[in-house]
Amino acid sequence: MKQATRPNVFLLAALAAAGTMLPDQRSREIRRTQSQPEPLAARPPPGEKKAPSANDPAVEQPGASAESPGEIPLKGWWNVLKRAGAGFSEDRVMAEAAGVTFYGLLALFPAIASLISLYGLFSNPATLNDQLEGLGGIVPGGGLDIIKAQIGALTASGHKALGFGAVAGVATSIWSANAGMKSLFDALNVVYHEHEKRSFVRLTVTSLTFTLGAFGFIIIALLAVVVVPLVLNFVGFGGATDMLLDLARWPFMLIVLMGALALIYRYGPSRNNARWAWVSWGSVAAAILWVLVSLGFSYYVSNFGNYNKTYGSLGAVIGFMTWIWISSIVVLMGAELNAELEQQTERDTTVGPDKPRGSRGAYKADTKP
Repeated sequence: MKQATRPNVFLLAALAAAGTMLPDQRSREIRRTQSQPEPLAARPPPGEKKAPSANDPAVEQPGASAESPGEIPLKGWWNVLKRAGAGFSEDRVMAEAAGVTFYGLLALFPAIASLISLYGLFSNPATLNDQLEGLGGIVPGGGLDIIKAQIGALTASGHKALGFGAVAGVATSIWSANAGMKSLFDALNVVYHEHEKRSFVRLTVTSLTFTLGAFGFIIIALLAVVVVPLVLNFVGFGGATDMLLDLARWPFMLIVLMGALALIYRYGPSRNNARWAWVSWGSVAAAILWVLVSLGFSYYVSNFGNYNKTYGSLGAVIGFMTWIWISSIVVLMGAELNAELEQQTERDTTVGPDKPRGSRGAYKADTKP
């Protein structure tokens, strides 16, 4: 028995010796690999510096010192546009716009009810349909028909029901319409790579402020359609009233839209507010693109698209919903442009004293492309 066990002892000893040699051999191989000189092909010629890599942190992005988007060179703008195009798919802009469209449609009819109730405090709501004709060419014909039908149904209840006694109903309608604004804020958070950090109260106050502001502007604009011609007639420009209104309508709409988008881009996302210079370019681009796209889509629906033939009685609703979806995409594309412009510069793009990257309270301002 003792002789039978001796080979096993020798075998174990041999294995142990081999095991102690393996780590030493491995460490020698690692040291040899680490100590190998850089291949000659990878070395720059004598007297010539090695070309910097695009990922080298020491390499400055074009426009890294820009105080505003206007100071970014063309190469930097090209980088911005490429990243914005990539962000269009990475941030699921079309899907986010579909969510905004859904909540926007749910909020539309309560918003119309609130608008009529508030407008009825100052003027006859029955005149709204005539004043909406000015939106022809921008809003597809089917969409205008839906809005007019809803206005007609609501105004048929009588003017008395639209006074102060309907305050509770107006408040409920405004609260329902506010859901559409919150959905837009959610989509902007996705584009700016932010998580919602505001409390429920602060978020609700912010979104309600925008909702009420939109109602107030629409009411003032509709009243202006009635008041401005009277003023022009009084001062002696009665014969040129129609021409002046037609000429001033589109520039006025464009300027107001630019301002509204700038406010949404600045206060909508849950982050430290961007400076006005860093939200204005996306606002201008989105406003111009929205007008062009709306005119094109309205022309297409009027001359080529036949939604009623495909969807039957729902054709007008589908066409109107498609227009809202396209409009939401354009708004989010403007936000993508603003977000990438902020990343292109090293300078602080947020309000307040200048802060280093990583402490600005905004992902796009705190990170490099």
